[in-house]
Amino acid sequence: MKHHNIIIVIPAYNEEGNIGPLIHRIREKLHDIDILVIDDGSADRTARAAEKAGAIVSRLPFNMGYGAALQTGFKYALRNRYQYVVQMDADGQHDPESILILLGEIKKEKADVVIGSRFLDGSGSYRTTLSRKIGMGLFGRLATMITGQYVSDPTSGFQALNRDALRFYASRLYPVDYPDADVLIMLHKAGLHVREVPVIMHARQQGKSMHSGLKPVYYIFKMLLSMFVTLLRNDKFVRRVVKKEEISDVNSAKDIYNKY
Repeated sequence: MKHHNIIIVIPAYNEEGNIGPLIHRIREKLHDIDILVIDDGSADRTARAAEKAGAIVSRLPFNMGYGAALQTGFKYALRNRYQYVVQMDADGQHDPESILILLGEIKKEKADVVIGSRFLDGSGSYRTTLSRKIGMGLFGRLATMITGQYVSDPTSGFQALNRDALRFYASRLYPVDYPDADVLIMLHKAGLHVREVPVIMHARQQGKSMHSGLKPVYYIFKMLLSMFVTLLRNDKFVRRVVKKEEISDVNSAKDIYNKY
């Protein structure tokens, strides 16, 4: 089975110890799929480890943030005319076996974005910190109330996108730092359809989480503010931005540097 129209996008910051094993595990399931790693200004040898494992690597000149790194990958996928994108984290939490679940669902063409949820199976096996648990619960309830669709895992970075969603994610509305519940609201305003499916997620293998220390406090404040601003945006404006920023507007990865 060929996967020439699918690419996996992995943002990575100081993930030298995790990225190689992750790529090898993906290859075990999908041996001929394209994998793009965006090295977000890492201080270690993340880029070298990813190249050694056989991935395409894009290096950002300095640490620009999770959202900016992801969008670099989305613009690459849009420019190179991939039909489907799977985004996943570099820390080993997202199980490559679940990639097939996400791809199977997105190919049904009943949703523009398929989100892998760690909570839908009802097992309660996934463990996280109290602050993150509170944040997930709060933003899940708010996103559910605003979109009218149940959201169990608003912070999941394990997703599959079709080309319509890819154009939206490559637009100037996409957040630079933490694209989570605010993006779900923007997708709703843009008229794009979202579906959740249960997937396997593990604890981080090694390294430091971007939500460590006091960052969860900032994250909660920032996400509440971003969701409020998103609600103020006119639906027609959101759809117009997405429609306007087609392939012709995506010239090179340099435009993302100018954006921020």
